[in-house]
Amino acid sequence: MLSQELVKPVILVVDDNPMNLQVLLESLKQTGFKILVARSGESAIQQAEYGKPDLILLDVMMPGMDGFETCRRMKTREALKDTPVIFMTALTEISDKVKGFQAGGVDYVTKPLHHEEVLARVRTHLTMRRLQQQLQEQHLLLQEKHAQLQALNASKDKFFSIISHDLRSPLSAVITGLRMLTDSKNELSDSEQHEIICDARDTTERLYALLENLLTWSRLQRGLIEFAPRPLDVRPLLEQNVKLFAATAAQKQIAIRQTATEPILIYADRPMIDAVIRNLLSNALKFTAAHGSITLSAAQQDDAIEVAIADTGIGMSAETLARLFRLDVRYDQPGTAGEKGTGLGLNVCKEFIEKNGGSISVESVPGAGTTFRMRFPKHCGDHESMAVIPA
Repeated sequence: MLSQELVKPVILVVDDNPMNLQVLLESLKQTGFKILVARSGESAIQQAEYGKPDLILLDVMMPGMDGFETCRRMKTREALKDTPVIFMTALTEISDKVKGFQAGGVDYVTKPLHHEEVLARVRTHLTMRRLQQQLQEQHLLLQEKHAQLQALNASKDKFFSIISHDLRSPLSAVITGLRMLTDSKNELSDSEQHEIICDARDTTERLYALLENLLTWSRLQRGLIEFAPRPLDVRPLLEQNVKLFAATAAQKQIAIRQTATEPILIYADRPMIDAVIRNLLSNALKFTAAHGSITLSAAQQDDAIEVAIADTGIGMSAETLARLFRLDVRYDQPGTAGEKGTGLGLNVCKEFIEKNGGSISVESVPGAGTTFRMRFPKHCGDHESMAVIPA
C-alpha cells in the first residue's frame, strides 16, 4: 500500500464562473493535486460522493443552491461529513463568515483570490486532514488491540483457573493418601498401602509433567526460551522418538512405523521440533488401543514440508477439535489404558511450531483415529549444501 504522502490529494473545486475556475485550476494543477470540477451545488454533492475528495473549495454565491446549503447537505452524508470545506466568497461581513462555519466549513478565502493564500490554506488543511485520518486509524488499531487483549486476558484467567483446579485436586488426593498411610497404617493391608503409594507416585509424576509444561509455556510467553533455528533433518528426529517410545508401544501392543526414506530438511529449532514430535507421539500412544498402529511421516510438497503423526486411536468429535488448542477449555480425555493427561502440551506444541514459521492442523474421526499435520515453509537455500544439525 502506498503511503498517504505518495498519493496525490484530490481537490474538488466548485464555482459557477468559468473564468474563476480556469485561473484557479491552472494554479492548483501546478502543485500536483488531482482536480475535480463542479459548477453547481447539486453537481458538487454528486462529484464529492463519487470522487471522495480530500478537500473541497466551494464558492458561496451560486445560482440555485448556494455554497452554504451545499455544505450543509454534504455534512449530512456519512462519506463527506469529515471532508474539509474551504469557502470562496466575496462576502466580508462577520455574519456571513459565521454562517459559513455554522454550515460546516473549516476556513474561507475572500475574492478576488490570492493564489498564494489559497495554496497555503489548502496545504494546511490537507495536512490537518491527513493527521486526523492517521489519528483515527491509530484509534481503531488501539481499540482492536484492546479488544484482543481483553479476550486474551479473559482466556488466560480461565486457563489459570483450570490449571489451579488441575493442581489442587491431584494434590488433595496425594495428601489424603499420605495421611491414610501415616494415621491408619496399622489398619491397612500391604496391598492397600502399595496401591496408595503407587497412586501417589503416578499423581506426583503427572503434576510434575504439568508444572514442566506450565513453566515452558510461561517462558515461551515471556520470550525466555532460546530460539536457534538451523537446517534440520526431520527423519532422524522421527526415528529417535520411535525408539524412545518403543517400550511403551510394545506394552500396549501398538505398532509404530516411520515412513520417511530420505532426508527431509526444514529450517527450525531442533529442541522445539523434537519436543513437538515427542508430545504428539506420546498423545497418539495414549489414545490408541491395543493392536492399533501409529505412522510418522515427512514429505516435501510443492510449497511446504509436511510432517504428520497419524494413529488408529479413539479419535475426536468435531466439537472437541474446535476447542483443542484453546487455553480456556480443558481437554481431559483419559487414554485407552486409563492414562491421565498433563494438560497444556498441545498449546506448547502449537506455539513452538508457529515460532518456527509453521502451522499445525488436526483431522480426526471418532473411533477411526487422528492425524496431526505440521507444515513448515521450504528453506530458500540449497538443501544439499546446507550444514545439517545432527540429530
